[in-house]
Amino acid sequence: MDGRFAEVQRVFDDNLISGTDVGASFCATVEGETVVDLHGGFADEARTRPWRADTIVGVYSTTKTMTALTALLVADRGELDFAAPVARYWPEFAAAGKAHITVAQLMSHSAGLCGWRVPITAADLYDWEKVTALLAAQEPYWKPGTASGYHAMTQGYLVGEVIRRITGRTVGTVFREEIAGPLGADFHIGLPPAEDSRVADLIPPVGAPPMGGAGDGELQVNVARNPDLRVSITRTRAWRSAEIPAAGGIGNARAVAEIHAILANGGVAKGRRFLSEAGCRRALEPQVEGVDLVLGVPVRFGLGFALDSGLLPHPNTLYWGGYGGSLAIVDLDARTTIAYAMNKMSGTTTGDPRAFGLAMAFWAAGASGGGS
Repeated sequence: MDGRFAEVQRVFDDNLISGTDVGASFCATVEGETVVDLHGGFADEARTRPWRADTIVGVYSTTKTMTALTALLVADRGELDFAAPVARYWPEFAAAGKAHITVAQLMSHSAGLCGWRVPITAADLYDWEKVTALLAAQEPYWKPGTASGYHAMTQGYLVGEVIRRITGRTVGTVFREEIAGPLGADFHIGLPPAEDSRVADLIPPVGAPPMGGAGDGELQVNVARNPDLRVSITRTRAWRSAEIPAAGGIGNARAVAEIHAILANGGVAKGRRFLSEAGCRRALEPQVEGVDLVLGVPVRFGLGFALDSGLLPHPNTLYWGGYGGSLAIVDLDARTTIAYAMNKMSGTTTGDPRAFGLAMAFWAAGASGGGS
């Protein structure tokens, strides 16, 4: 690793020594080159399994960035129009007053479908046909396009079903065959059984709310409790093998950073073109902004990612993270990506100081200026 990133290594090591992290990975790329790739600690709470270079872990909603990238890829080929009604691709979706909801509104959490109106169980999440049919049949919770309301679990099924209707393949299959596979990237939306031994155990936060909700309003309770999920479900084969494209992805920081180098570098990664530069920049198109109806904090959403609101080094930056602390940052100005994945979870859905501390150390090294 380049010596100028010694402070990043120090912060990373300090997190492990102090117990702030049990096991973690951090990776950054500049101009398509991987310049920081750190891992360490343990893959289990008992500290019996070392976190190795090939250890992978559940990243919850950082998975959404992979689903968004897959949709951007399909759109860049001319097969998907974000401005088109969802019903163009998925006719049943027009039910209950949803004929005019656009794919862009699915991508920006503004379709009014942040949760299921009927009670569902955790096992229902493994039944793609059931959960997508329920979403197609129900009416929105608010007027689509007027506000975002974080679609914590539903977004992956909604966008994934559009992709499936267009391509005839599941989103996990398209992602594997056209993005992760060609890149040799170790990120999975649907993990094969043979890879189970490499998965770190997520360690749930103490007394934290379930994934997705912030507050006790109708929408927050619905998102957080329907279904009621425990972190322990991520250790089951059923969860790992299912395609849950909003929250079920499994990978590590290296995979996240190297995959999103596609977006940071005008559609090219590891010498291969995946998207056009214009296709990558579509993600930056603002769709909705304001206080999110579920998260309760201000957010600007583009197509599948949150957009910078003046807090990051460069304006043309995409980001999103996952419950517990994982994070992906894609800086299209500096052609830089940053990723963090860990197993000791914090009780947050809206940002983690460990990830941002590492990112700040990286930026302080002069890495926010396009490799300068």
